[in-house]
Amino acid sequence: MNDVLQALLLLALIAPPVLLAITVHEAAHGWVAHRRGDPTAYLMGRVTFNPLKHIDPVGTVLVPAGIFLLSKTLVGVPFLFGWAKPVPVDWRRLRDPRWDMARVAVAGPLVNLLMAFAWGLAIKLMALIVIVVPVPTVLLQLYVEMCVVGILINLVLMALNLFPLLPLDGGRILHALLPPPLAWRYARMEPYGILILLVLLFAPNGQPPGLLGTVLRPVVSGALTAMPASALVRDRFPI
Repeated sequence: MNDVLQALLLLALIAPPVLLAITVHEAAHGWVAHRRGDPTAYLMGRVTFNPLKHIDPVGTVLVPAGIFLLSKTLVGVPFLFGWAKPVPVDWRRLRDPRWDMARVAVAGPLVNLLMAFAWGLAIKLMALIVIVVPVPTVLLQLYVEMCVVGILINLVLMALNLFPLLPLDGGRILHALLPPPLAWRYARMEPYGILILLVLLFAPNGQPPGLLGTVLRPVVSGALTAMPASALVRDRFPI
């Protein structure tokens, strides 16, 4: 029961940075698409920092919460997996459809990397503030924990979306890099992409993050080395 309660408290703590990470990620896709000639997402109100415009009730709420609680209680390591409502992009309206789709795709992971760095800087900034302004210990601890989660969540979201499988951003980037005949064959895998991810998430023993975590962990760990306050993240999470 204590493990479940701790997981629920941690889930409440990570909700703000998760929503921010997802919102800015999706808005970045729409913004770049608009800049490259496709106003679809902009006209639909998706180029916004309002999280309600991007939340999918199942993919953003139910699935991540369930997997988080399952991974935390079964293996002791919290793991998040989910998705937001995809930003609509009409490739026919882009100036250079092949490469502009890659530009739109890379925008999401790139802003997650920048946000992870910003959360780290926020910890460093607070370290300077407390020298001259007293901050209650409880508030300081909550602030630091939220920043730590903000760093980790954004790096995980970056790494997950760079996984080279459609419909993820990494799949869009790989699709642009492949020669057209191979790209066409590769695109035929897209309907099965989420199913493949779920298999990787629970294989081989039925416990997340499974093989997917094995693949993503080196990417997250490598990016973490460049983040401010990376030691605090490693102290709290075994990466």
